[in-house]
Amino acid sequence: MAVPSSSITDLNMDSLVHCADYLSLRDISSLAMSCKYLGRVASSDSIWLRFSREQWPEYISSGFTQTLSVREAYLARHTAVQQFKFVDPLVADLYTEAKPYNHLFLNKNDIIFSQGSLVHIMRIDNFLSGRGSFVTLSDHNSRITCMRLFPLSDTSLFRSKTQRDENVLVTSSRDHSIRLWWKGSCQRCFRGHNGPVSSLSDKLLGNGNGKIFASGGVDATVRLWSLSSSGKRGQHALKATLYGHEKPVVLMSVAGHKISLLVSISKDSKVRVWDTTTSSAVRSSCCVGTTSVPGAPVGMRCHESLVYAAAGSSVVAIDLRTMQKVFTVAIQQGDLHSFEIIPSKFLICAGGTDRAMLWDVRKTSETPKAEPVAELDGHTGAVTHLHMDPYKIVTGGPEDSYINVWETDTGTQTNSLICCSPDISSSGPGCSAMAVNGCQIVTASCGEELGLIRYRDFNNATCHVSSNESGIASKFWEAQSYSHSDEVDG
Repeated sequence: MAVPSSSITDLNMDSLVHCADYLSLRDISSLAMSCKYLGRVASSDSIWLRFSREQWPEYISSGFTQTLSVREAYLARHTAVQQFKFVDPLVADLYTEAKPYNHLFLNKNDIIFSQGSLVHIMRIDNFLSGRGSFVTLSDHNSRITCMRLFPLSDTSLFRSKTQRDENVLVTSSRDHSIRLWWKGSCQRCFRGHNGPVSSLSDKLLGNGNGKIFASGGVDATVRLWSLSSSGKRGQHALKATLYGHEKPVVLMSVAGHKISLLVSISKDSKVRVWDTTTSSAVRSSCCVGTTSVPGAPVGMRCHESLVYAAAGSSVVAIDLRTMQKVFTVAIQQGDLHSFEIIPSKFLICAGGTDRAMLWDVRKTSETPKAEPVAELDGHTGAVTHLHMDPYKIVTGGPEDSYINVWETDTGTQTNSLICCSPDISSSGPGCSAMAVNGCQIVTASCGEELGLIRYRDFNNATCHVSSNESGIASKFWEAQSYSHSDEVDG
């Protein structure tokens, strides 16, 4: 006698909800998309109440409105936190020596920043607990020009699966060298350029264990380096030197549709595409495409088979398969100073003077002179710092003491955050560097006597911008902050 077939949907709702209560947020999202019945299971209040308690244990008891389901309330708060829509984030300040900040990163539990030839690494949990200790990396002897984070698992330093989520830091410098850092010390030094190293590839090239990164130099060469080579001096790490540019190489990006392709732009706005798997005695033969862009290069990003290059007063999209320009977005006047894209939302954002502009790629494809979908006004001077993710756009510049936060979909401003000390007036030092990671943001400003690294975490904030008595974002209100006056040696 045949046994009747059954499926998971034959279980009653309560049983399925009980089982689903052990799933992760990612698993619940997948469950919700499987079918209508399981979608109702995934929307259960008990499941989303658990997620809420795990994410915001202090907020959940009184913070959720009764007019929304628990799932809707969770998603609404998650979006508000990601968009910095609160006036009371956790704030911590670190005062440093008054030297310009060249680069600033947020890497999990680390704040990484460079001043001149020095790299400083601060553990966020130590920072917030008042221990305030940091590591200074001082092996470079000239200004650091570029910093990248690459997976430890792609290097010869990787030993076990417990290290799978760790990154290594790679820095280039005007001292002609590139250094790989891990656990607070230099693990590799790569030398080969006949001059300052000006840029590093934004991602690794290749597959499997043989991954490489690229560097560009003032000597107009592109050099390929192996991350799997051993030895502190990086012996045998240089895999190839690519010739073809006539001016310093300033930007590099790895193609999205083929990770062996590298796109580089030199100071004279010439674009070259290299196939890094090509092996030939003719050192320029691996160049598989060339073109040029109008104006001085500002930024470049690859996505799938397109490369988006911001140069002069326009952003140009180029098809890497044909080297033909697909579309151009141009501002009406002045030059661009920063640039970001979100391909999944078809959005391009570029920083100009006193404002940033947001374009919808689909509209620019239809109309050559399409207007931006939003103009993000309110800055003073060049908008040189720009972050964009699916929730928010963050803009700032060296002449403006405030950074502004905007909704990505609408361009509506959600907040304005001061970068310098609250004791200084609005004419204080501007934003020297900025890094954003989810609900966290770090800004750097350099005054005449001290520099300031300011860390904000909005995850447990409770006072919404709209409920602030003044009705204005935190441009006129600052949360109580933790301050560490320890100066960074340098």
